[in-house]
Amino acid sequence: MRRSLSKQEIVKRKPEIDRIFKTGRHYSCRGLKLIVSQNQLDVDRIVVIPVRHYGNAVQRNRIRRQIKEIWRTEKPRMVPGYDFAFVVYPGKVLDYAFQKEQILSLCDKAGVFNQS
Repeated sequence: MRRSLSKQEIVKRKPEIDRIFKTGRHYSCRGLKLIVSQNQLDVDRIVVIPVRHYGNAVQRNRIRRQIKEIWRTEKPRMVPGYDFAFVVYPGKVLDYAFQKEQILSLCDKAGVFNQS
């Protein structure tokens, strides 16, 4: 299994991110918001955006890596063809298990898991 995300699985361009925010459905829980938008591709893509005042650079990069890793491990369960934007808000430092539980609950609310 591939241990990192490919370039086509990461949203980087500003117009694509703006499209996700404009056309996507919003789901939120404490400290985290998920925006899901359909794309015309056969692959899921992700972008993680910590808000402006989310700690220092080390903390922002750590939360990005943490969320991308959770998403990468759960990606086989998801229906292809969606763009995901995770917006992270500052607050209490979350451990990996709690963060994973939050992300899975948001994805379940969004209905992006395969029905099997």
